[in-house]
Amino acid sequence: MRILGAAAVIVLLAGPAYAQSPNINLIPELQSRSPEEKEADAVREKAYKESLKKIPDAKGSSDPWGNVRSTDTPKTAAPAKPRTKTGSTTN
Repeated sequence: MRILGAAAVIVLLAGPAYAQSPNINLIPELQSRSPEEKEADAVREKAYKESLKKIPDAKGSSDPWGNVRSTDTPKTAAPAKPRTKTGSTTN
């Protein structure tokens, strides 16, 4: 009975460990593309590049809080005072 319980524990612990192992295919299946598929990809790529050219350039900053902030640089804070120990150091 102990052996059966130990085997069950090992199986239950091995399941999640097996699921975390990477699925590596050492012999990938090579997919050859037909000339029609290559031509369709070229047309799609050309249309994509042309659509990128149609996007206008950004004009300036689009900061909605730009007029709320001051243009002056913030002043540096005063250096912090060194901390002093309080209480006794005797044990």
